[in-house]
Amino acid sequence: MAELLRTHPLKAWSTALERLPDTVGITVEPFVAMAVVRLGAVGAASEALGAGLPTTPNTWVPAGSGRAVWLGPDEWLLSSTTDTPEELEARIRAAVVPLGGSVTDVSAQRIGLRLTGERVRDVLAKGCSIDLHPRVFGRGSSAQTLLGQAGVVLMALSDAGDDFVVLVRSSFAGYLADWLLDAALEFTPTHDS
Repeated sequence: MAELLRTHPLKAWSTALERLPDTVGITVEPFVAMAVVRLGAVGAASEALGAGLPTTPNTWVPAGSGRAVWLGPDEWLLSSTTDTPEELEARIRAAVVPLGGSVTDVSAQRIGLRLTGERVRDVLAKGCSIDLHPRVFGRGSSAQTLLGQAGVVLMALSDAGDDFVVLVRSSFAGYLADWLLDAALEFTPTHDS
């Protein structure tokens, strides 16, 4: 019996992304389990989940091996790099359904891109209208915004403005990878043949 290979929507861009300089590094973070939680009783859910849900708009917090991202007054995106999508959903369901909440597995909906380097903020600023200066958008900040023409969830992982995660819908991943590669050209040294 033939075995199916697990691939992600940005597999074809891997080589081009790997060639970028350290000043603008882009790494694909595929196969991260993600679930959207809808819930009104935040305090009880945080205790049941074993991780706090952020209650401040446009923030994220570490949650186990992943993150909990505020999406709205009663909506969060939870991720895990160690759980399978089924395990994450089951664990969250056990915690929030008794409290009147709901959970939906959205693991296949988005793919993550980790952007690092001293010029990454300059690259993002070419297509993002929010202020990404570390004084305004430091570690723990998140935003649902447009990057180029793609809707993304953007998270700051450092206070230096040199480490971000971008979550983009899988159907827009190729477009965004092309856009990021083009935006990074200015910061890529040219090589003579």
